[in-house]
Amino acid sequence: MMRVRRPVVAGTDGSDGAQRAVAWAAAEALRRGSALRLVTALRLPGEGAADRPSAGRPGRADLLAAARGRLAAAVAAARGGAPGLEVTGDPVVGDPVEVLVESASDAQLLVVGERGSGGFTGLQLGSVAAATAALATCPVVVVRGAEPEPSAGRPVVLGVDGTPASDAATAFAHEAAAVRSTALVVVHTWSDPALEFGLASGADARVVEQEERRLLAERLAGWGEKYPDVPVQCIVTRAHPVPELVTRSHGAQLLVVGSRCRATPEGVPLSSVSQAVLHRSGCPVAVVPSGVGPDRWA
Repeated sequence: MMRVRRPVVAGTDGSDGAQRAVAWAAAEALRRGSALRLVTALRLPGEGAADRPSAGRPGRADLLAAARGRLAAAVAAARGGAPGLEVTGDPVVGDPVEVLVESASDAQLLVVGERGSGGFTGLQLGSVAAATAALATCPVVVVRGAEPEPSAGRPVVLGVDGTPASDAATAFAHEAAAVRSTALVVVHTWSDPALEFGLASGADARVVEQEERRLLAERLAGWGEKYPDVPVQCIVTRAHPVPELVTRSHGAQLLVVGSRCRATPEGVPLSSVSQAVLHRSGCPVAVVPSGVGPDRWA
């Protein structure tokens, strides 16, 4: 019996950022052989409110009609950009973050734009994108950069901290590189405060780097056998992870990072590295929650 792959889910609100996210999600769903489900969320006046414009404000019917129109346009654009792709769309009443997270509860990944129609010029990352990246139980891709789909041939870049918290991101990054038929660049940074400040207690930098390379090799053990066609380049360097990853993102198709934090509706923290690269990356960023297994996107 053939297993049906989980869908790719993308949020859309008609904004430029959402249109780029839909284009990215359509291409990704086609690569992965899965369906694409588009979701638009909207808040409506209470049931007792007049169903027509009042004091310059649209009524429920107008808001629903506008949402359906945006969704129909997004579905048509996705189908046009990815012929043969199965695309469906659902307008859902509710808070955008809650709607997107719930809609992606059975998805292999959730795709959102960096800013929606409620964003302001100068803001680097919208609140919906940041919150969904923190709250979703599946990998979340925030589509950043000038190109919705960066040029083929560029690598996938993975940030690894050398702990088991990176394992889910490592699995996702290998799969992402495989479906793109491209290379994977694994970046691991390290620092030693004593070395940075020239203190005598600092370890020899060469010794530390050798140990960091050994730890990285342990974390990557076995993945080459699972993905023999994915060329892997490992970079171990003494640096802060954020500027290193951001620099490499400008020549990448996708930047993959893990998130060891679990958020709650009262607070939506991400790990400091994940949060920083979401604000500054030059390409789409995938945030992969720790503990998510490859069966989620297989």
